Amino acid sequence: MFKKYLTVFFVSMVPLIELRGAIPYGVIFGLPLWSTYIIAIIGNMIPVPFIFLFARKILEWGADKPVIGKFFTFCLEKGHKGGQKLKATAGRGLFIALLLFVGIPLPGTGAWTGTLAASLLDMDFKESVLACMGGVLLAGCIMGVLSTLGISAFGAIAG
Repeated sequence: MFKKYLTVFFVSMVPLIELRGAIPYGVIFGLPLWSTYIIAIIGNMIPVPFIFLFARKILEWGADKPVIGKFFTFCLEKGHKGGQKLKATAGRGLFIALLLFVGIPLPGTGAWTGTLAASLLDMDFKESVLACMGGVLLAGCIMGVLSTLGISAFGAIAG
């Protein structure tokens, strides 16, 4: 049981997968939804302050390096593009836009990308972390409902 919770915790930290993969994993392997939800949120939020404070600097530093340059440039461009799109759509409602961007569980819209975009947009640290936290809570609710419905539907079909 502990190993499954640990897997949920670490999967929720992985970029692109985040809690969008961790919550379904927990539900599929029979973990209680609430504890899976809480563990996945904690795991998904731990990298956020570090991403905000250091990712931009590291990506800018590595963008011109021979082996890692293309990947770092890709990450910078993705974050910048996401940030500009977010800013254009949101106008003055950037906090809500960031919350929704992180909260709607689509590929590439999680806490990692949202935090990087907030950093590239020079948003306030506290505001960025709170918006990402709200988005992670929302995404967790959506994934919890979808995972539970998916397991129920599969059980009805298979049973």
